[in-house]
Amino acid sequence: MWDFDHCDPRRCSGKKLSRLGLIKELRVGSRFRGVVVSPKGTRVISPSDRGIIENNGLAVVECSWARLEDVPFNKIASPNERLLPYLMATNPTNYGKPWRLNCVEALAAAFYITGFDEYAERLLDGFGWGASFYKVNEPYIKRYRECTTAEEVSAMQDTIIADLAKQYEESRKTKEIRNGSSEDLLVANPNHQRLSDSEDDEVPESSSDEEEE
Repeated sequence: MWDFDHCDPRRCSGKKLSRLGLIKELRVGSRFRGVVVSPKGTRVISPSDRGIIENNGLAVVECSWARLEDVPFNKIASPNERLLPYLMATNPTNYGKPWRLNCVEALAAAFYITGFDEYAERLLDGFGWGASFYKVNEPYIKRYRECTTAEEVSAMQDTIIADLAKQYEESRKTKEIRNGSSEDLLVANPNHQRLSDSEDDEVPESSSDEEEE
């Protein structure tokens, strides 16, 4: 990981992985030939990236959602920057928020999607809440793993988001009928909010600035 020291060391998942000896810190400017999960990626990760990870590894950018403009992304050298598709955070700081994964969740997501389940589980085992990540995201991860290309994963993501929006609308209407009101009686579900929200806690599809147990 490239660590920009944006988060509290006691709550940072990336630093915890480092203390556990499960991740290596990279110097800014050093070249990395593996897959980098980064908010600046232009392609979504897909099962087709498995070979790159197998041969050259996987990295994340450890930084705060609120300070992306402070990160010198131009000095993070990799030909294989990737975005993560729609997934839910289960870390204590951003639980239930889509796309707001922290460092260990971002790594685990990339490993799961590319078929390295054991690596994902080994990383998540170090966190008391870690097992919930796969339980919550299993339906999405399985659908992404059915894809073969980045384009297919992107299309699957669009389908998933559309399905969730439909479910939410149906649930809202059911609530209205039960309560005999036409008002919107549901609080907006965070599962259907995009990154454009004003929240700014942590890990951009790749980074992470938060929690432990």
